[in-house]
Amino acid sequence: MFPIVATERLAPDVQRIEIAAPRIARKQRPGQFVIVRTHRSGERIPLTIAGADADRGTITLVVQGVGKTTKLLNSLAAGDAIRDVAGPLGQPTEVRRFGTVMAIAGGVGTAIILPVASALRAAGNRVIGVLGARSREQLILETEMRAACDELILMTDDGSAGRRGLVVDPLLEALASGRRLDRVLAVGPVRMMQAVAEATRKPAIPTIVSLNTLMVDGTGMCGGCRVMTANGPRFACVDGPEFDAHIVDFEILALRNQAYRERESEELREYLANPTRWLEEVRAEMLADASTGVDANAATRFAAPLTASMTASNAAPNAAGQSTECRLEAAHPELRS
Repeated sequence: MFPIVATERLAPDVQRIEIAAPRIARKQRPGQFVIVRTHRSGERIPLTIAGADADRGTITLVVQGVGKTTKLLNSLAAGDAIRDVAGPLGQPTEVRRFGTVMAIAGGVGTAIILPVASALRAAGNRVIGVLGARSREQLILETEMRAACDELILMTDDGSAGRRGLVVDPLLEALASGRRLDRVLAVGPVRMMQAVAEATRKPAIPTIVSLNTLMVDGTGMCGGCRVMTANGPRFACVDGPEFDAHIVDFEILALRNQAYRERESEELREYLANPTRWLEEVRAEMLADASTGVDANAATRFAAPLTASMTASNAAPNAAGQSTECRLEAAHPELRS
């Protein structure tokens, strides 16, 4: 079990969760992710590591509650625990001095791009951050991104923060003005990343996207996270999650991400009918394991004094949005616990 040290609401449906995971905290690098399972019968979902503190032995995840598992995660509080957190997984971001880098994030993609932007700036790059959201209320980690970037541009659909427009607009303007960009990073909805890739294709600016695909095991064995590229199929879990945007087939990626939409909707309806039941199941399992000593591992022993000294708020029930979850039970019903 991996104890939750603290939680914080960042925006509607979006929660920051700090978890005691000392070994992962020591080993992780920007761009990597973990596979999380809340309880024995739960599904496994990939979540990018948004931050880590090796001294405290904690990692930070930013979770958007859009499906059953993410909503359940966001209902947990400090003192609760997550059954499985496996990682760090995936290839880390290439961090070296490129020159001027534009880091573009849509929605919760900010949580993924934040540690990357910070590492790139520390390596001597000039980092221009672009954050996009539907409204001011949906913007997350603005303060942290300002600290990580040399310049930060805010874009909202309704103009309630920064400028009104699309998150790709500042990139198009920079290209039109002849501003030098040595590298572009993009994280967010598939169609946003596709738009960024098309914008930088003709000027041949190296462009990297981080893909949140359907995923089961996270170690390259199942093939569920297959990404079609100009160089053949690749697996997001072991070859990614970052890829050269100019070789990704975004049409197939979009179709694959919608493969289990009906099943996802069914699972979400089941959860929303009685969310308390699922929360109680997680907590009952945690208490049962504690009473038998099952969770007497390093993470639990490490976090005991830490969680006792901190307070956090429970997440409120969230409205459904577009799902980015992978679905273990949908892809492999035979693996249902």
